Amino acid sequence: MRYNSLPKQLRIRRKADFTACYTQGVRYHTEHFLVFVFSGACPGLPARAGMAVSRKVGNAVTRNRIKRLLREFYRLYQKELPMEADVVAVAKRHAGKARLAFSTVAAELLHLLRHVVQKRTARPTLDTLS
Repeated sequence: MRYNSLPKQLRIRRKADFTACYTQGVRYHTEHFLVFVFSGACPGLPARAGMAVSRKVGNAVTRNRIKRLLREFYRLYQKELPMEADVVAVAKRHAGKARLAFSTVAAELLHLLRHVVQKRTARPTLDTLS
């Protein structure tokens, strides 16, 4: 049994969920990733994570390494992800050639996701306006 893996209920696995995140989510850019955040996708549940790495990024070894790095990031920084949201990271073409280290991936995505969480909590609601 794997205790250090990312549980299935915290992963986006269906094509419909990925498509909803792409079409209805907010798009953010980092140097090596394009990140989609779809808020309110799973009310009352923690954030779910997904990743997409196309063949344009590199061969199978390179793609699998990037996916492992992303899964490890999501697993370690699960508490930092925005609640009730789907987060999908899509690797850009040059991510494979960059020979990414975990520290690089974590620095890029953690900065971005903290910004997203801060932006979501700063947004006024109807209750606070009246």
